[in-house]
Amino acid sequence: MHFMTALADAWRQHDSLLCVGLDPDPARFPAHLKGRPDAILEFCTGIVDATADLACCFKPQIAYFAAQRAEAQLEALIDHIHSRHPAVPVILDAKRGDIGSTAEQYAIEAFERYRADAITLSPYMGRDSVEPYFAYPDKGVILLCRTSNAGGSDLQFLNVAGGAGEERLFERVARLVAEDWNASGNCALVVGATFPAEIARVRELTGDMPLLVPGIGAQGGDIEATVKAGRSAAGTGLMISSSRAILYASQGEDYAEAARRAALATRDAINAHRQG
Repeated sequence: MHFMTALADAWRQHDSLLCVGLDPDPARFPAHLKGRPDAILEFCTGIVDATADLACCFKPQIAYFAAQRAEAQLEALIDHIHSRHPAVPVILDAKRGDIGSTAEQYAIEAFERYRADAITLSPYMGRDSVEPYFAYPDKGVILLCRTSNAGGSDLQFLNVAGGAGEERLFERVARLVAEDWNASGNCALVVGATFPAEIARVRELTGDMPLLVPGIGAQGGDIEATVKAGRSAAGTGLMISSSRAILYASQGEDYAEAARRAALATRDAINAHRQG
């Protein structure tokens, strides 16, 4: 199934714009999981099973797995999501960006090894660095645009000359992706919740293109401002990501139940501002 179709179905079926980020840190795991060779898989599947009906997508961050030599557990986790919760697409948060021949290998890694439904990428080496991912037209290609970290302004707010006159670099990225790169209708953009004015600007430039929005919860982004700035005319168009606030709602044996409560509260807080 095309990533965008699966995402739209999840928005509707789960009444949710919540993306649950999976950033497993063994130092924060419950005591009964620490030291187990499969602790990362056990922890993450517990979170997934507790929150799947509340989410529009899951977003495992590859660095948290690779740093622990747990790539096999990441493969098993994505297999678990596909088999147990097939209605919820998986975004591999990798932020890859490299020359074409290397990008081909990264695309194989993401879409054939891990079987992710979408991947996050950096656009700053240009179209040829993204082209290999377009060889998988049913997979989502989610490009960094206006990131949630403060240092993003060092580059993303620079003025550049473009076909529409002078614009900021993040605006150029948004327009380029929406107008030139989205031939298969499988592109989306990353815009941080910490910058609602820029979310609104990206929405203006890209129409109904989906936006992956990190930065609520532990990073302090405001849910109401995020939703009002980024929602589409249909009240969708967003994948609002929360990781730590859900994953570590409890460090006890009830971690999965606590994660569900946190996810439910977040989903409902988002839904309170989807219309109007």
